[in-house]
Amino acid sequence: MSQEKRFPDDFGRSVRASSDYIGLGLQVSGGFAFFVFIGYWADSKIGTSPLLLLLGVVAGMVGIALVLKKVLMEANKK
Repeated sequence: MSQEKRFPDDFGRSVRASSDYIGLGLQVSGGFAFFVFIGYWADSKIGTSPLLLLLGVVAGMVGIALVLKKVLMEANKK
């Protein structure tokens, strides 16, 4: 059976469309986790728990807001 009959053309379009959302989810979750981890690590080294962890959470949230703003601005251009 050929590839064309097994996977209709709609499958390729849906994979391409979902890849944008998967990339966005990875970017948001990875960025947030990075800042939280850095805050946790710095707290454990300096002993200022939970101050730097909370700063990492805030920095991660700001990063998420900036990424979403960028995505929304690009979506409005289309």
